[in-house]
Amino acid sequence: MNQYEGSYEAVSGRWAIVVSRYNREITSRLLQGATETLFEHGVSSEDVDVVWVPGAFEIPLAAQRLAGSGRYRAVICLGAVIQGQTMHDRQINRAVSLQLAQVALQTGVPVTLGVLSCYTRQQALARAGGEKGNRGSESALAALEMASLLQRLP
Repeated sequence: MNQYEGSYEAVSGRWAIVVSRYNREITSRLLQGATETLFEHGVSSEDVDVVWVPGAFEIPLAAQRLAGSGRYRAVICLGAVIQGQTMHDRQINRAVSLQLAQVALQTGVPVTLGVLSCYTRQQALARAGGEKGNRGSESALAALEMASLLQRLP
């Protein structure tokens, strides 16, 4: 029986990170977690491109362009959507998650979902380097693992 598994060792090549400027206090912490994790696992800062977009809704289009370029091992997507007084957050979250999955499937490039979906700002801060960890770091680890796995698969 053959088994395949990725690792956190950096695969040589370039890495892209798409970050939403909306809720920047939170997304900048996600970005810090993602970049620190990549660097800790052997990725050079020269091999990381960071692309800022206005909001979470714009992340999939930038991710599609980057993944489709053939230049990147993975695209790490970071944002924070916090519930308001309408259902707008649900519409954004659903659209973004489905579109990012489509980008990965269409391009064959790992696209990670580091877009927080929280009820409150405090919950988002807890997941952006607070008591609940850092979703940016987790997304970078997923990108490293998937890039490694795809390189190993027949």
